[in-house]
Order: sequence, then C-alpha cells, then structure tokens
Amino acid sequence: MSCWALIPVKAPGLGKTRLAPVLDPPEREALVSGMLRHVLDTVSGCRSIQRVCVLGPARPNLGSKVLRFDDPGPDLNGALESTMAAIAAAGPERLLVLPADLPCLIPADVERLANLGPETVGIAPDRHRTGTNALSLPLPTGIWFPFSFGKDSFATHCKVAKNRGLAVEAILSCGLEKDIDDPLDLADAVPVLRRVCNPAPDRRPRCGDRKRLT
Repeated sequence: MSCWALIPVKAPGLGKTRLAPVLDPPEREALVSGMLRHVLDTVSGCRSIQRVCVLGPARPNLGSKVLRFDDPGPDLNGALESTMAAIAAAGPERLLVLPADLPCLIPADVERLANLGPETVGIAPDRHRTGTNALSLPLPTGIWFPFSFGKDSFATHCKVAKNRGLAVEAILSCGLEKDIDDPLDLADAVPVLRRVCNPAPDRRPRCGDRKRLT
C-alpha cells in the first residue's frame, strides 16, 4: 500500500505566537524550524511512507525529496481540502496529515497511522483529548473528508468518519499527543529546545497505546 504524509506549516515568523511570553521571535522561529526538521526526518525515515509533502510557503533546508504545496488559504482546513484533491490524483492509497510541532514523534507513531485497515480512518487526539494531532485517511474514499482542525476537532472528525460508514481508530501515543501550543507545553520540546534555546531540564514523556472506537 502506498502512503503519503502531508505536514502543514506556517510561514517563517508567523508560528507559535502564544509562546511570546517566554520566547522572543527568533527563538520561536528556531523552535518551529527545529520541530519541523524533527517531524520531516522522522517521517522520511519510515519505510511505510513513499512521499513526504509540506503544505505552506517555501522554507530553507526542506530537502529535494520533499514535495511542497503552496497554501491557497484562507484557512488551514480549506488549504488541506484543496491539497487533498491534488494528492489523491497522484494515486496514493492513504494520506497522513501531521502537524509540524510534534517534538516527541517517533517512527512507530507514523507506522501505526500508515498501517491501518482498508476503509479505516486513524485519528490521534492531543493531550487534552479535544483537538486532533494527526489524521490517517484512506484514499480515494477520504477525498471527501471535511477537515475540522480547531476547537473540539477530535470529536468532530470521529463523528464525520462514522457517519460515512468508516471504521475509526484512535491512536493514543505520547509522540502524537504532545504538540507545542502554550508555554507549559515547552517541557515536551526539550530535545529541540536544547539545540535552539538552552532550556530547562529534561522530562521523560509518558507512553500511550491504541484503542478501537465502537
């Protein structure tokens, strides 16, 4: 089965504004770039992923093997839907949508998302079990999927998939749940922060599991 991965990322200087109380603009951009590099390297090293894509403006050091899609706007969900159509036309059988701010992501997390059964949607919630931190969509069925990233998106994505008669599998993983939005989240970005911001001591992440939704 062929599987592609799509990683949305904002333009340089526009990301992680909620971290402004603790990081200045160059530090925030360094963190965003470092986390993006970590996600790209992790996904690119997975044998189940045939193509890695980025959705957003040009950035330095993406590498020649990364396929970049311009962000057509006006918002993330609309941009994802437009890009989904272009990717589906290329013929992959599954698409993973992963954010660029997952500093604890490991290859096993990506492999879980990539190796789901036919007609199964994989959804990874954030640490609060309200937002969505990753989607795994079967193609071409998933081309209709209405992205709802934002408040309460985990429940919304689950409901939409079930209403379409698809199986839903929730992926609970420390690597997928720990995105970086607020200053308190920065402890989970220690591996990246050590390289760019000289931060506080390490904190060992918790482990998770996978469960079937009925």
